[in-house]
Amino acid sequence: MPSAKILAKKQDEVKKMADMYKDAKTIVIADYLGLTVAQDTQLRAGFRASDVEYKVQKNRILLLALKEIGIDNVNDLLQGPSAIASSKEDYVLPAKMCAEAEKKYKAFDIKGGIMDGKVVTADDIKALANLPSKEELVGKVLSGLNAPIYSFVNVLAANLRGFARVIGAIAEKKGSE
Repeated sequence: MPSAKILAKKQDEVKKMADMYKDAKTIVIADYLGLTVAQDTQLRAGFRASDVEYKVQKNRILLLALKEIGIDNVNDLLQGPSAIASSKEDYVLPAKMCAEAEKKYKAFDIKGGIMDGKVVTADDIKALANLPSKEELVGKVLSGLNAPIYSFVNVLAANLRGFARVIGAIAEKKGSE
């Protein structure tokens, strides 16, 4: 039986993790076993630079933290070593970063994840990773909104060009007479 001091420390760790993950938009759980120290360091630096929280955590503590915030049915995802990537700001970024890591490192494998409090499969995370970024989507919407205006301006310009050609032809005909 653990001492009261160790038990209090673990309960505190569970509470900190629960606080960290309760507001997360997306949580990706991955298997990192087999990464070299250099690869893991490079991976962590990439996550840190993108403001994505990345941790390696004991499965039991993670399970207790997720249960504390009302997320069950994650036992299948928590088999073997687990690395967790999460973001409180962006739905897609943790999934994109983990999908890139999976392509780059054969040892990195996405197990699944949690989105808005619901457990999702690895395929769902990979599909999320394939979505365009927020900036790309905004650009597409703006270009879609801009297209009718651009077409309208072209129609008006075509009418003015046609009118100018007619005036030019009349002036040329009058000049030759």
